[in-house]
Amino acid sequence: MHAASGNRLGDPHPRQEGPTDLRLVPPALAAWLTAALALGAGPGRIVGVTVVCLVGGGLLLLPWRGLRRSRRRLRQSRRRLRQSRRGLRQSQERGPLPWGGRGRSQQREPWRGSLPSWPGGLRISAAAVLLCVAAAAASAGLHGADLRRGPVPELAERFATVTAEVRVTADPRLSRPRVSGAHALPVSVLVEAEVTRVEAARGRAVETRTPVLMTVDSGVRGDGPAAEGAARSPWLALLPSTRVRVDGRLAPVTAGGGRIAAVLRVRDRAVPRVVGEPSATQRFAGRLRSGLREATHGLPADARALLPGLVVGDTARITPELDEAFKETDLAHLLAVSGSNLTIILALLLGPPALAQRAERRGAAPRFGISLRTTALLGGALTLAFVVVCRPDPSVLRAAACGSVALLALATGRRRSLIPALATAVLLLVLYDPWLARSYGFLLSVLATGALLTLAPRWSVALRRRGVPPRLAEALAAAGAAQALCSPVVAVLSARVSLVAVPCNLLAEFAVAPATVLGFAALATAPVAMPVAEVLAWCAGWPAGWIADVARTGAALPGAGVDWPGSWSGAVLLALATVVVLFVGRRLVARPWMCGACAVLIALVVVQPPPLTRVITGWPPPGWRLAMCDVGQGDATVLAAGDGSGVVVDAGPDPRLVDRCLRTLGITRVPLVVLTHFHADHVAGLPGVLRGRAVGAIETTGFQEPPEQAEFVRREAAARGIPVTRAVAGEERRSTGGLSWRVLWPPGSPAAEPEGANDASVTMLVRSGGLRMLLLGDLEPPAQQALLRTPAAGLLGGVDVLKVAHHGSAYQDPRLIRAAAPRLALISCGRDNSYGHPAPGTVAALRAVGALVMRTDRDGALAVTGTGGKLRVARG
Repeated sequence: MHAASGNRLGDPHPRQEGPTDLRLVPPALAAWLTAALALGAGPGRIVGVTVVCLVGGGLLLLPWRGLRRSRRRLRQSRRRLRQSRRGLRQSQERGPLPWGGRGRSQQREPWRGSLPSWPGGLRISAAAVLLCVAAAAASAGLHGADLRRGPVPELAERFATVTAEVRVTADPRLSRPRVSGAHALPVSVLVEAEVTRVEAARGRAVETRTPVLMTVDSGVRGDGPAAEGAARSPWLALLPSTRVRVDGRLAPVTAGGGRIAAVLRVRDRAVPRVVGEPSATQRFAGRLRSGLREATHGLPADARALLPGLVVGDTARITPELDEAFKETDLAHLLAVSGSNLTIILALLLGPPALAQRAERRGAAPRFGISLRTTALLGGALTLAFVVVCRPDPSVLRAAACGSVALLALATGRRRSLIPALATAVLLLVLYDPWLARSYGFLLSVLATGALLTLAPRWSVALRRRGVPPRLAEALAAAGAAQALCSPVVAVLSARVSLVAVPCNLLAEFAVAPATVLGFAALATAPVAMPVAEVLAWCAGWPAGWIADVARTGAALPGAGVDWPGSWSGAVLLALATVVVLFVGRRLVARPWMCGACAVLIALVVVQPPPLTRVITGWPPPGWRLAMCDVGQGDATVLAAGDGSGVVVDAGPDPRLVDRCLRTLGITRVPLVVLTHFHADHVAGLPGVLRGRAVGAIETTGFQEPPEQAEFVRREAAARGIPVTRAVAGEERRSTGGLSWRVLWPPGSPAAEPEGANDASVTMLVRSGGLRMLLLGDLEPPAQQALLRTPAAGLLGGVDVLKVAHHGSAYQDPRLIRAAAPRLALISCGRDNSYGHPAPGTVAALRAVGALVMRTDRDGALAVTGTGGKLRVARG
């Protein structure tokens, strides 16, 4: 057939493939589900399921047809024997009778010896499912028991202090910065490891093999530039297979800890005590990874952070801001290495994956005359090296196993069908490591691959049939199919559905291959020729930077995503909604004008032009003067300063929440950011305020506590070239839009050091549109009483709006509330917060002076409108 084609590479479409082979899909799914359930089951149930399935599968595999044939022959022999005996008796009594007579006793009894008669294919398939279920249950039971055995789980229940020798099993990483109340929690180094020897206080050393998660306090608080010190921790330099000796305290894992038996909190965070060097393979892989980091050092910030993650899964430079942008646009699979990277590398050798079910060969191997088996060996070596260098993440393992099965089929001359290869990969990986059955990353990887193999080809054909160019049809079909199957699971993880995922994936997809190929080239050349590697990395930085720009631009759109229930019931609801959309969309494709109308409608929902949004939702209300953002347990207030401009007072604890609030308000210019004090619930969201906006200056209190948060603000401002000034009592400023304010506190030269950061809060009396608004920051009674003794106390009476101090806590001076006598009192606090804010006594005191009390935990974002005589408040 190939010789007749006249092409040395063979006929491009030889019709020698049969229908898709789905026989391995039911066993793989059954094993997957069994492993996920059996990991938490007791030993009795696991043994029962294993025995029952083994017996059932064995019975189904017995040669029933041969047994039926043997029993039929036995009955025939017995019948002939009875006939001969009967004939002998008859001949003796009455003379000879003819042979072959058939008496009543010779009739077959239909109830005796009945056997099942299932169709052969169905019987074998059922037996395969039962045997795979038995194997998965046994494997999951053994892995679960292995997690609970040994002294480590028992010591963790007692929070015992131990000295342990551990073997590092994965690359160390930094924890995400978190805010708890007014404080930023320290960034920790997280190290997945395996305890090989443990010694409790006044106890003997015990050899074991138990997986734990080590946490090492880096001593650095905050995120962004403030976390750069944590990135220099010597713990992050540990390579997998390194053995270290640590002193620490064991603690039990919370629910859903997965394959971790305990948490080991290391006490000595200075330098790890290495007692065993990493293996030669890991040292070589570490050299390659560090060479790539060095080669990308001179790239722009986003490309420098993204390229190592895209190529080898090194996410140490990924900032929380960039990570959030990729999650918002469903591009998170590009932040770290995935199976698509291996697909690109193997495609260079074997040809595109879409041709795997055909018999022709593409790629570099046939061009250089490499035989099938040699090609398979080269592909296996590439796959093994890829797993070692990029680490065995779930998606990497899935891609490696799937590719290995395809390479084995190539080496043996069998046809290469990717769906059986995917099913085989899932089955083997789940049996080898049952914990993958509970991994969301593994689930998303399999779903995305299954979508590309099943839905995407059909959708691509349908689009081409309607006149869409082939390349565009393939890209649209691939992005849409993957999004349709993966979005319900993503909604469970993020409680959000991205509306820009498909276009962002389309825009980023064409840059993934060049960034990956050039990145791997830089990785390979860095150890031997760093200048060449730097040139290759510079070339790869262009597509990597494009991907980051797509993520940031998509995430910045006001309607980039919608909130969705983050539960499995929400996932089912989203799956049903996806089916309805596909059903309706299939009929709209034939009507171009309706397709265009739907596209315009979706674009309006995503872009959300402020005039149109204001007409439809009523937010923000026209003529608003002050807006209090709903940022959880924190403060973020915006003062209107003209069209698209606003003065921001405090930034809240979460950059994402304050950024979303400013986008809904249409704020693109911020002439001034006022940070009342440096507690994390007021300043940790500063990157969200600065993101994509023109900021004139930052004004802060003069009390530099806590120091790490003050340093965080200075670094964020310096990174963007924004000046930082100090607010002093008596300062007066004006802005556009009729906005003016006077700083009432803190004094320029306080008589005594404030008792804490709260009492050094910047306090402002704001005038806008005839309204007088008093913003108290987090002032507590000592500073409130001191404020009443200043000359500015005469300005406090009869304000229209009061931003209640310290989230409405019980620490208030009643005399200040009576002196202010506000008409409207606004309280910013988080829903179900653990501090009990706002205090019932504070709310009662405000109502006693005639104030209407509004709070963000119940009312959401709030906006004040009107003039001095007409005061209104709107909910966001």
